[in-house]
Amino acid sequence: MKIALAQLNYHIGNFEKNNEKIIDALQQAKSKGAGLIVFAELAIGGYPAKDLLQNAAFVEECNRSINLIAAHCEDIDCIIGAPLKNTTGEGKNLFNAAVYISKGQVVNFHKKSLLPNYDVFDEYRYFQPNDNLRCIQMGDLKVALTVCEDLWDDDGDNSYVGDLMSELAQETPDLIINIAASPFSYTHFKNRINVLQRNVLKAHAPLVYVNQIGAHADIIFDGRSVALDQYGEIVTELKKFEEDIQYVVFDKGNLQAVEKHEEKPEATEIALIHDALILGLKDFFSKSGFRKAVLGLSGGIDSAIVAALAVEALGAKNVLAVLMPSIYSSDHSLKDALDLVHNTGCEHLILPIKDIASAFENTLSDAFTGLQPNITEENIQARTRGTLLMALSNKFGHILLNTSNKSESAVGYGTLYGDMAGSLAVIGDVYKTQIYELAEYINRNDEIIPVNTIVKPPSAELRPGQKDSDSLPPYELLDAVLYQLVELEKSGGEVIKLGFEESLVKRIVSMLGNAEFKRFQSPPILRVSPKAFGVGRSMPLVAKYPF
Repeated sequence: MKIALAQLNYHIGNFEKNNEKIIDALQQAKSKGAGLIVFAELAIGGYPAKDLLQNAAFVEECNRSINLIAAHCEDIDCIIGAPLKNTTGEGKNLFNAAVYISKGQVVNFHKKSLLPNYDVFDEYRYFQPNDNLRCIQMGDLKVALTVCEDLWDDDGDNSYVGDLMSELAQETPDLIINIAASPFSYTHFKNRINVLQRNVLKAHAPLVYVNQIGAHADIIFDGRSVALDQYGEIVTELKKFEEDIQYVVFDKGNLQAVEKHEEKPEATEIALIHDALILGLKDFFSKSGFRKAVLGLSGGIDSAIVAALAVEALGAKNVLAVLMPSIYSSDHSLKDALDLVHNTGCEHLILPIKDIASAFENTLSDAFTGLQPNITEENIQARTRGTLLMALSNKFGHILLNTSNKSESAVGYGTLYGDMAGSLAVIGDVYKTQIYELAEYINRNDEIIPVNTIVKPPSAELRPGQKDSDSLPPYELLDAVLYQLVELEKSGGEVIKLGFEESLVKRIVSMLGNAEFKRFQSPPILRVSPKAFGVGRSMPLVAKYPF
């Protein structure tokens, strides 16, 4: 039997477009002689649909889509993910299901058993877990049909109760099929493959795994669907961050690719981050119905990176970079920003803020009588820029891109309603040390990011001679400690035991906790790491954090 692996980019709630895409894939697979096509988890409706799943009209549209797709499955079988109504009268209203369609009818399904409820996942809010574990029959084949985390039974700290594949393996399945919506992080693919290989060896059966691609604001799916033979070897791997359909042949217990699988060198973490951010930008705009972006371009490396990524994702004519020099902006910063504009070809405006910031200060002068200038006046400059950017966004219908990096967001090194403004935080999950690596990657063929932007000391330029190092630890140390505290979720005491200086760790822990209220008001962040700020890291706003 020839099996098609259909890795598609779905738009949550856009049933017409999604159904058209699914049916086109069905027709293509039939033309190639496939007897079965496999789509991703919750391909119908999209993932994560969140509280749309509690909307009766949304669920009805999902049911209609299943029936429509089934009508195109007379000559091909189909496995596709969808929310199914729970008619037992017990528990949640829906199951997260893999639906098996044959001869134009839904003939069987597997309801997801192991529901994730950590990091970006919240499936217990919507779905009832399945406790009826069994293989399904597909013609002469016994298939262990599973949904995403059903195979992640012993994944370290995220262990689930039960071992689904060990139970299904007792039925000696001929084939394992796993449909997934597995989000991207730059550390995840190797772990994902290890999990799949472990389950292949448990059941002594080959495996077909189909993942989504696409971005839904903060969550990005990388695709990279795979098929493994009975020894756990990859026989085909679909593209990363792109739609793709590939074919394998299952014959006498063996799984082989129709086209020879050629192993390619694994992409570097920075290359993966770059590609994920490009997809995140493209999908945020296309799925929101917007075309053009605006951002503040300071001459610094963060805004240069965001501008370069936006130009690559959206096209130069769709990116407006706004240069807003103040009395503290150096001549070389303006030149660096203009060099970036020249290198990318994006649109640009120059709007000096000296007079506007002075007007704010003059208006406040009586209220501030007797008080020395401090960070307040610095923040007025940042908020002036934020106001101008939002005015341009409103007037022209552009989306404002935020340019704060993860290091700054972590420790609150940013101004609310100023440089923290925006509809999407493009690099909010990229540490400052990774930003420099990303700049080098963007410049791998040609100089896009000006060299001087990369080599000069980073500065907000809100007072004479200001440097980031005046307010923050060196980024190499800051990022190393933050990685332990955020991604690895260690306590300050545990980080000190790793050899970091106690006063440094205490300082960073304090800054991290004190900045929570700022992050709560930040735009959604394109998630590329194992632990991003936002939905995947939920912290109280007013709390005394244990050290």
